[in-house]
Amino acid sequence: MNTTLRKGARTALLGALGLAAMGTVAAFAQDAAPAAADAAAAAPAPVMDKGDAAWMMASTVLVLFMTLPGLALFYGGLVRAKNMLSVLMQCTMIAAVVMVVWVVYGYSMAFGGGTGPFWGGLGKAFLVGVTKDSTASTFSAGYVLPEYVFICFQMTFAVITPALIVGAFAERIKFSAVVLFTILWVTFVYFPIAHMVWDANGYIFKMGALDFAGGTVVHINAGIAALVGAIFVGKRVGYGKDNMAPHSMTLTMVGASILWVGWFGFNAGSNLEANGGAALAMINTFTATAGAIIAWSVLEAVLRGKASMLGAASGLVAGLVAVTPACGTVGPIGAIVLGALASGVCYFFVAVVKHKMGYDDSLDVFGVHGIGGIIGALGTGIFTAPSLGGTGAEDYSIGAQFLVQLTAVVITVVWCGIGSAIFYKIVDAIIGLRPTEEAERQGLDLTSHGEVAYHS
Repeated sequence: MNTTLRKGARTALLGALGLAAMGTVAAFAQDAAPAAADAAAAAPAPVMDKGDAAWMMASTVLVLFMTLPGLALFYGGLVRAKNMLSVLMQCTMIAAVVMVVWVVYGYSMAFGGGTGPFWGGLGKAFLVGVTKDSTASTFSAGYVLPEYVFICFQMTFAVITPALIVGAFAERIKFSAVVLFTILWVTFVYFPIAHMVWDANGYIFKMGALDFAGGTVVHINAGIAALVGAIFVGKRVGYGKDNMAPHSMTLTMVGASILWVGWFGFNAGSNLEANGGAALAMINTFTATAGAIIAWSVLEAVLRGKASMLGAASGLVAGLVAVTPACGTVGPIGAIVLGALASGVCYFFVAVVKHKMGYDDSLDVFGVHGIGGIIGALGTGIFTAPSLGGTGAEDYSIGAQFLVQLTAVVITVVWCGIGSAIFYKIVDAIIGLRPTEEAERQGLDLTSHGEVAYHS
């Protein structure tokens, strides 16, 4: 997304310079004014391309498919049977709540047209001024999208990010606490980060950081909030003593597969046009994920003696996460290397660091999304180099871009870490984060929702 944005900025600048030059000539040669006017009138206005609009509508639905049912089933299979429905309900309610918040003020805060570096203002709160005829620029070639399509596409990103967080404290949090935390978190953490990274006036965007589809905005953001949440909520009752194995690896595999399919909308859709840039993101979404699955499975086979389905699913997600910021600027071979590298580092955090540190990240959100997002964001600065098959300019400097990427990562970690800690404390003070120990032992399906996933 950043690369096409910068192309659009250059195009706009050249256009402005051209108009200025025409004005100067007209001032000294009045007789040239009619010709200049005719030329301006003949210049084609930006038009909506129906193919681009159709592609973006499809991409939007694919990204929603990632959350419901993809992420819900992926997480649901990983928890114990008595908590299956609680995870499904959390993902469902987060989707509904964030959609409403997004159209009321979230879209405006992120992309409302304000010139501030940290938020977009409230100029488009309640979608004021948005109609079926209003458009949003695709930032290249003069094409535009219906603004409603762009709003919906970005809305699905805002939906899945807080839904990812719940995996860190699955099986031990109040449903009401999830809802309140989600509203606070997207308002003061997600929307500002989205503006900073993806809006042309955003602080991180102006630094020149590359984040094609959400390495910082989605995955580092969610991963850090998940780690903070796992610490604030505390460990599950019986953690380290009771059997807490996934109740259905079948559902987890189905969910992971849906995530992979939906991720093509996530990554290729972030190009905002159906062209070669989308095709590059598409092939990288294949290759990075394949490399990551192989890497995780090989590590398990060597270190544990057997390659597991859980490991393959974890590697699959780690590869998708890592390639997300890089998919539009690295080459397919670089994507394989990046996916495999991220998968190995994520495996280390999941298998070693989590246990050494003693925190209970139930479904390894930080270990896969947080760490995978960091590796992906930093790796983007390396593998975008043309010498490594990337799409960077001829004078591309790996060292300089790596420092920019590192700065973007640090800003995201600090902003999200501090904000998340504050909002967990607020929610805990207002309604409490955890259910009673008795309710947790009985299972959140019954105690929070009065129903069960399976009947014997």
